[in-house]
Amino acid sequence: MNDKKTVNVLLKSISHFNFKNVEIESSQEIESLVKDTFQNINFDEIQVDFLFTEQMNASKFATLFSEGRLHNGSMILINGIHQDRQKQQEWENLIASPNITVSIDMFHCGALFIRKEQVKEHFTIRI
Repeated sequence: MNDKKTVNVLLKSISHFNFKNVEIESSQEIESLVKDTFQNINFDEIQVDFLFTEQMNASKFATLFSEGRLHNGSMILINGIHQDRQKQQEWENLIASPNITVSIDMFHCGALFIRKEQVKEHFTIRI
């Protein structure tokens, strides 16, 4: 079940950053909501500006990055980063990646940004 706070962050992020190429993994409900809310969003593109996922680990991230699916300026929103010990460890591994420059732990979800021109920073905020 997707948390209302996470869905709110997802919708506000797409709007604020004006993302055009979006990928929503494993949630038809959220994908439909995004399609209904933003008519000019592209799905199933080779390069992704915004990725929403329930599961992300360092090897999956490295593959998506090396394939060029994620690029400078991409954002990844991961639901349930504190759901269990394994997901918390995967989150810690991801924020340690040299390709991730900004990470935001919002408890219900986590956001990762790829921005080569920015100094590596980590934020923890409660939403």
